[in-house]
Amino acid sequence: MNAPWNSGMPGNRDPFAAFLCDDNALDTLRPVVAELGWAPEKCAKGGLRNAIQSLSVSASPNILIVDLSECSDPLTEINGLAEVCEPGTVVIAVGQVNDVRLYRDLLASGIHDYLLKPLASSQLRDALNDAQTVFNTPKAVDAQTAKRHVSTAVVGTRGGAGASMVATSLAWLFSDEQKLPTALLDLDVHFGTGALTLDLEPGRGLTDAIDNPSRIDGLFIERAMIRANDNLAVLSAEAPISAPLMTDGAAFVQLEEEFRQAFEITVIDMPRNMLINFPQLLADVNIVTVVCEFTLASARDAIRILSWLKSYAPHAQAVVIANKAQSALVEISKADFEASIERKVDFVLPYDAKSATNAAKLGQAFVEANKSSKVTSQLRNLVDRVLSAGDEAVEADEPTQGKKSLLGSLDLKALLPTSIKSKPASPKPAKKKGAAKIDA
Repeated sequence: MNAPWNSGMPGNRDPFAAFLCDDNALDTLRPVVAELGWAPEKCAKGGLRNAIQSLSVSASPNILIVDLSECSDPLTEINGLAEVCEPGTVVIAVGQVNDVRLYRDLLASGIHDYLLKPLASSQLRDALNDAQTVFNTPKAVDAQTAKRHVSTAVVGTRGGAGASMVATSLAWLFSDEQKLPTALLDLDVHFGTGALTLDLEPGRGLTDAIDNPSRIDGLFIERAMIRANDNLAVLSAEAPISAPLMTDGAAFVQLEEEFRQAFEITVIDMPRNMLINFPQLLADVNIVTVVCEFTLASARDAIRILSWLKSYAPHAQAVVIANKAQSALVEISKADFEASIERKVDFVLPYDAKSATNAAKLGQAFVEANKSSKVTSQLRNLVDRVLSAGDEAVEADEPTQGKKSLLGSLDLKALLPTSIKSKPASPKPAKKKGAAKIDA
């Protein structure tokens, strides 16, 4: 609610609105509002519930006053306001409870100020002037401190290989241990388990995005995604299986773009069919994690997927993970598997049914429920690999930031006379023994 407002968005918001429970408070507020040049009619009868109902169907004002007098649990009920209130709105709460702990908790939840009844004109005037100052203060953005964004897609060679487990575990490690703002996008629209694994309700955010790609913006992302922890937001779905997926992929591309603005890490749980149908989704992905098993079918599909990535996403690094590895019961040995796919397996996750069952019973990500397991240790190594891949991508982009000179864009060799082109280069003089070396 008190988040920085994006001044580039349309200015169709009212400057002020208030929802107060009693007539005395309204009689005190309206003259102050008129004095500030706002419409007194925007002071409505009703408390927090009326505000939530009204703002759910209309744009939020710049400054909002809400009355908490009728709330039995203000801190819980204020969350309903956060769901309908647009970012940037400066919210002032009014109530009858004189409790410093409540005051601090309200400020921590995003409320700008908390005023006690009975209200005084001078008190309201000062609070509204201060709210105006906060709203109008430009939000400075330092381009030098902008952090890079890293995106990774997790693809399973076969159903049941464990790609979703790897994706949710990576997202949890990035958000919980690395403390990085992370988005988890589960693109299995009908049978996604991203929210289910974390014991969350998926909501309608992803299906709404597919139906209305034009609605996708920062505000949509804030409202549609569900929070798994302080740094992890999840966008998943359980769409009716009677409704086929009708999209050209534009919604997914737009979601990825918004994630780049709102988060530092994006983890995409990408089913094989989405990979093939919408190759444009990998345009900005830094690293693709291919999850496989030591089986004949998985080896065949790993070969095909790795070949596809070389053709359609050559910029993305491919990492191969073998999941559910057992020392005895395997169709193909690790050596034979690597010979088949013509590359090394980067990480091997041992088969650990007990830990997987424990995570499912707790409704937690595998790495959260089993922090000391060997699988979690390997996944932490994968996190380091993904972050290093993102750093390499940034370093590769840095030389291209400056403008190229006109001479630099010309093929000077093509402009040289033929006689000069064919002239052999003069041999370099031999270094004298003992000559000092100069580091470049």
